[in-house]
Amino acid sequence: MVNGKHTIGFIGLGHMGGPMAANLAKAGHRVLGYDLMPGLLTAAAGTGVETVASAADAAATADVVITMLPAGRHVLGLYQEEGLLAAARPNTLFIDCSTIDVADARAAHEAASAAGARSLDAPVSGGVVGAEAGTLTFMAGGGEAEFAEAEPLLAVMGKKAVHCGGPGAGQAAKICNNMILGISMIAVSEAFVLGESLGLSHQALYDVASTASGQCWALSVNCPVPGPVPGSPADHDYRPGFAAPLMAKDLGLAANAVRAGGVNAELGLRAAELYAAYAEGAGADQDFSGIVKAIREGGGS
Repeated sequence: MVNGKHTIGFIGLGHMGGPMAANLAKAGHRVLGYDLMPGLLTAAAGTGVETVASAADAAATADVVITMLPAGRHVLGLYQEEGLLAAARPNTLFIDCSTIDVADARAAHEAASAAGARSLDAPVSGGVVGAEAGTLTFMAGGGEAEFAEAEPLLAVMGKKAVHCGGPGAGQAAKICNNMILGISMIAVSEAFVLGESLGLSHQALYDVASTASGQCWALSVNCPVPGPVPGSPADHDYRPGFAAPLMAKDLGLAANAVRAGGVNAELGLRAAELYAAYAEGAGADQDFSGIVKAIREGGGS
């Protein structure tokens, strides 16, 4: 670190990682970016990110390495089989912002520790809009010292960072939060479809529920029917803010944890089933609030 600015290796420059890396570069940090997709490297280069030829090159001179990858197998494979940990200098801080299984997150922490590195799991909430605007929420798991060191960087990329506990705690908080979100979106959608069958207008139901005990984020911000909340995806042909396949992924992770822990979470398991079916079909390129259409049509199961 020089004059308070880090050299950051950033691996994974897609819809989320690209804007996050760009915000770090804009804040004056040196960002060495890598992605398997050449087009993403080209786009990142236009935002002040220095692109490199490999993930190992991104890590070799960095004091912080951030990863934003699709699944736990990618994180663990990159850390170990592909040599990312071995390429980094001792005591490098690894921050994994991917959303992965809690067990995989803990395995990543163990691998980093064995390699002489430090680590945090720090998945995000806020979607592509939040990544671009720098308003993400980070849920972090790991040591207090590691979180304190990472916090200024997380503040560049987001508006809030919460230290949730030890290794894997950030992932645990993420899947629990999104289980609440998935269930509540289904509940709100079912209520609107029921209201339709009873002759109740969308606006009337919204005006009541948004100021009564039914109020929730899925209703007041991401309303699943067009009209009441003009900025919601429903008013824009359900173009994703938070895509249905991503919700299906997160609920699948929650369902894995429910089964592994022997937890009685019937609604969480059913929500995972509904979103898996929706994401594999009509919802493949839709916002997760589009589940209302599957409910209306009697599908999604």
